[in-house]
Amino acid sequence: MRLTREEAARRVMVALDYPDAAAAEKLIEELKGIPCYMKVGMQLFYAAGPGFVASLKERGYYVFLDVKMHDIPNTVKGGANSVTKLGVDMFNVHAAGGSSMMEAALEGVDAALSGGTARPSVIAVTQLTSTSQAVLNEQIGIAGTVEEAVIRYAKLANDVGLSGVVASPSEVASIKEACGQAFQTVTPGIRPAGSDVNDQSRIMTPGDALRQGTDYMVIGRPITAAPSPRHSLESIIEELISFE
Repeated sequence: MRLTREEAARRVMVALDYPDAAAAEKLIEELKGIPCYMKVGMQLFYAAGPGFVASLKERGYYVFLDVKMHDIPNTVKGGANSVTKLGVDMFNVHAAGGSSMMEAALEGVDAALSGGTARPSVIAVTQLTSTSQAVLNEQIGIAGTVEEAVIRYAKLANDVGLSGVVASPSEVASIKEACGQAFQTVTPGIRPAGSDVNDQSRIMTPGDALRQGTDYMVIGRPITAAPSPRHSLESIIEELISFE
């Protein structure tokens, strides 16, 4: 079944990788009216703070707060409680923090659900898309393939009740097979044909990622650094709409 334009737009998470709110506002204004997700990462969140996230929600955007929580369970519980109260639609933790830490994140969410606060999706980072086989084995110290490590973390996240994981598009099919089709996948490393690879090592085009079954795709520089970010995003949406 083909996606509607709104469904296709919501699959795209535009990475607002900017140093401050003023720099991000130009792009947000240019993309006005396109019902995509806005991904707020560490650089922008540390600079602009919770107020910026609240302003995105007030303007009707879906927000993925990408701060990759990874700490002792009680600290993550408190952080999850705070960002849930912000009204974000999704945020993430590191699966490497273990089951107790991920469970604590869900406890923090539960404690914040009052007064009409909506429940955000909590997803886990498996392995960064910049992680190569050599980095995984020789520097991080995890044996086996990248995909094996990703699936192990995905199963761990699924077992504790998280909504999904962040992983590369090449691992989506294996994650769905291991954890079920309803288990969400958020995939960075999406590069439209002809785009620069930059610092990603496990990448795929938007259409190919959709064919793999991904739920959301994070796209930064191919949109934000394009001569016309709006045209770039609309081209990606058209590619997703044409998928069969």
